[in-house]
Amino acid sequence: MSASEYFDAEAEAARAGRLGCSCPEDAPRALRRSLGIGRLAGGFALVVLAQALTLGALPLAGAMLAPRPELAALPLAALLLGAALASLPASFLLDNFGRRAAFALGASLGVAGGLMATYAMALGAFPMLVLGAAWLGAAQGFGMFYRHAAAFGAATGARAGMVARLIGAGALAGLAGPLLAGAAEAALTPYTFAGTLLLAALAQLGALAFAVLLPEARFSHADLTVEAMAAPQQRPAPLAWRALVAPTLIGALAWGAMTSAMAGAPLSLAGCGVGVPLISGIVAWHVVAMYAPALAGGVLVRRIGATPLALLALALCLGAAVAVTQASEAVTISLAFLMVGAGWALASLATTLMLHGAGTPNRLQLAAHDGLLLAAALLGVLI
Repeated sequence: MSASEYFDAEAEAARAGRLGCSCPEDAPRALRRSLGIGRLAGGFALVVLAQALTLGALPLAGAMLAPRPELAALPLAALLLGAALASLPASFLLDNFGRRAAFALGASLGVAGGLMATYAMALGAFPMLVLGAAWLGAAQGFGMFYRHAAAFGAATGARAGMVARLIGAGALAGLAGPLLAGAAEAALTPYTFAGTLLLAALAQLGALAFAVLLPEARFSHADLTVEAMAAPQQRPAPLAWRALVAPTLIGALAWGAMTSAMAGAPLSLAGCGVGVPLISGIVAWHVVAMYAPALAGGVLVRRIGATPLALLALALCLGAAVAVTQASEAVTISLAFLMVGAGWALASLATTLMLHGAGTPNRLQLAAHDGLLLAAALLGVLI
């Protein structure tokens, strides 16, 4: 069935009493790379910048404001909980209203959360910091779907390179983070971390600008790509639920290892006498390591396959996470921390390609996959 016949059939099925939507995103639009990958990459880079800033600030900000030491990890846990809770509505909104509306909504939540967290640091209000972190986390939950948007819009042969370039764009944000954070902190002295969190809000504002410029497209239009319309007999079958198990399990273990290291490494470095500016720089390089290896990941996937790469990356991630907890010297902790990020980057890329290579996932499968990854990330902080 051609695209025009498909939508004609939908129109003929209309009946009295049935509500319809005349949104422009319901029009048959092929998801061409030239119509949005640059804006997707720009928005994703700013989402990663906000992530880098919040991940570096929240563990230490929580330790500063927590009424009891055991509550210090609560802001970071709230960030991950907000991301996990946002995964299901994000998936449905991306398909029902399109990626432009959904990514814009997610970025708006991030702006509000960043401003609330900034105000919390100025007041010294721990509960407000936790709430702002949760809203920032909801924005990150929406931001995770950028990689799915890139995968849906790419031809099968180009998918690895497309997703790799999108994830690799996050490395630029990690490089810019320390320089921008230093200037922001100086501007809002003496309110420690207020400048960093305000900058995270501004990064989400930039992501909002990129989102509203995206071309209209829904995930359910994946069968209307240039490739699918040219060769309808080669359209991938729907993803079987059993095919979801392996990439989700590997990805969940990688996420748990990464957030466990993220929660522990800054405090361990502070215990070694490392100052806050240097810790922020190490966290920023960790974020670079979380995304830069994906630029080579596309080549690795084509040479050894997505599943072997995912397993090798998981082994690196788990081994380095154990080293972070066992090391007692700042240099060793820092190097292991970087290796955790590199393992996570390659595991995330490989599992995304495993997921989309096995068939076309529906919105409930995408929500389940990302939700379980973020639940594992939350457990990594709490355990």
